[in-house]
Amino acid sequence: MRKDERSRSLESGKPSDARERQTPSGIPIPLFLGEPDFLGETGAGRPGELPFTRGIYPDMYRGKLWTMRQYSGFGTARETNQRFRYLLAQGQTGLSVAFDLPTQIGYDSDDPAAAGEVGKVGVPICSIEDMEQLFAGIPLEEVSVSMTINASAAVLLAFLIALAKRRGMAPSRLRGTLQNDLLKEFVARHTQRFPLTPSLRLVMDVLEHSVRHLPHWHPISISGYHIREAGSTAVEEVALTLSHAVAYLEAARARQLPLAAVARKFSFFFAAQMHLFEEVAKFRAARRLWAHLVRDRFQIEDPEAAKLRFHTQTAGAALTYQEPENNAVRVALQALAAVLGGTQSLHTNALDEALGLPTEKTVRLALRTQQIIAFESGAADSADPLGGAPLIEHLTSAIEERAKALMAELEARGGALRAIQEGLPQRWIAASAYRLEKQAERGERIVVGVNRFGSAGEAPQQEVFQLDEKLEPARVEEVARRKRERPGGAAQAALQRLKEAARSTENLMETLIAGVEAGATLGEMMGSLAEVFGEHQGDW
Repeated sequence: MRKDERSRSLESGKPSDARERQTPSGIPIPLFLGEPDFLGETGAGRPGELPFTRGIYPDMYRGKLWTMRQYSGFGTARETNQRFRYLLAQGQTGLSVAFDLPTQIGYDSDDPAAAGEVGKVGVPICSIEDMEQLFAGIPLEEVSVSMTINASAAVLLAFLIALAKRRGMAPSRLRGTLQNDLLKEFVARHTQRFPLTPSLRLVMDVLEHSVRHLPHWHPISISGYHIREAGSTAVEEVALTLSHAVAYLEAARARQLPLAAVARKFSFFFAAQMHLFEEVAKFRAARRLWAHLVRDRFQIEDPEAAKLRFHTQTAGAALTYQEPENNAVRVALQALAAVLGGTQSLHTNALDEALGLPTEKTVRLALRTQQIIAFESGAADSADPLGGAPLIEHLTSAIEERAKALMAELEARGGALRAIQEGLPQRWIAASAYRLEKQAERGERIVVGVNRFGSAGEAPQQEVFQLDEKLEPARVEEVARRKRERPGGAAQAALQRLKEAARSTENLMETLIAGVEAGATLGEMMGSLAEVFGEHQGDW
């Protein structure tokens, strides 16, 4: 991001004045505070300086607030487009697309394997026509788009590139992020389609294509969020996420890609859980660890490559079915931790997400939570406002040292890829999840409204979003009709070409884009790749 872009305020677009921040009592607020002894003893440095413990920009949120990027998707592309437009009108500053489970794994809506899941936890996208409906009326050259998709990430990016070209827009103008983190799928989330080796190949094809052709696009968001949601500790979240990042950089080195350019493309994705101070410290420790890894392990001298840029989502696993209104308080605290920790982008969960998809009312409250933190709380007035607090510095250093020890254990096992094959990180996560659950059962870990202070026998009094039951059969017929009505020869030729390319070592992105433009669907392209790659059966 250019310096002049960083110096614009979110609400007006006018240059910000870093000197003009005061408390309601008129007390001036410095940009940052830090005694020389504190800066030297901890190695924290200043905001915007290596090792970026205190933030990746000198002015942090005074120059530009984090991107408010609510995660949305349900029903049909048209319905999700309406939700996108609603959120943008309410002040959201970026889009984040949730895809339904068939799309995530790579099945069309009319595939028997998709039955019962179409449109339920996200939006179904099978073709460029769906992508066109999803972003109708939304200027892709202006609005940053995040797509939470992994197994089929390369195909979804191909859809977006083809849509830009159809609009007459150069794909190089696209801005946003693709999750595309297959290693965490094997460790925590388990929606992978292909074995480990071809899965990693697709990740690297996307990375290579983006480095060469998409200057404003982040082709991977290395995710600790799903690791934490599966039950890991904060330390394990940091260690596994950064170990996966190391594995991706090693794969880039094996391809002889420019490592500094690749590292600049990396973004990260973390959870914000309930312990306010541990979460703030976790973000600071992760930044410091990554800066040292980039410099010391990979000898990359570019400071931009050493900046750990990350998106945060508040913890879905912390939301409760009981007394769901309490979740609004939980989300506010988690979001505050992300902001105090220096996130670049934030999604706040709606209070009813333990019950189902959020309603328009609850998703607005979730967005308002971010806006209140940004404009009313004072949390955005100073860079690293908790830096120097003894507890924060103690926790930051402790998380850093413990995460380094876990990463060293993974390296001793042969690195992240070998450890995944042996099931080591999976065992860590399972053990931590079990321990946390038992603590809650015994009352050692208090969950308000669940195991303490609960309203016995009281059912949640919360309106729940309901999907139209007619959606799935209508959607199945729509996809089937498109396939019947298209000129079939071009699509079939493109699929045959894709299989040939998959058997070679060539980058598959251009072939996937050509397949989209020829009318091939998501399921057809993923199915063609499965014929060559095989499907994941636990054999890696």
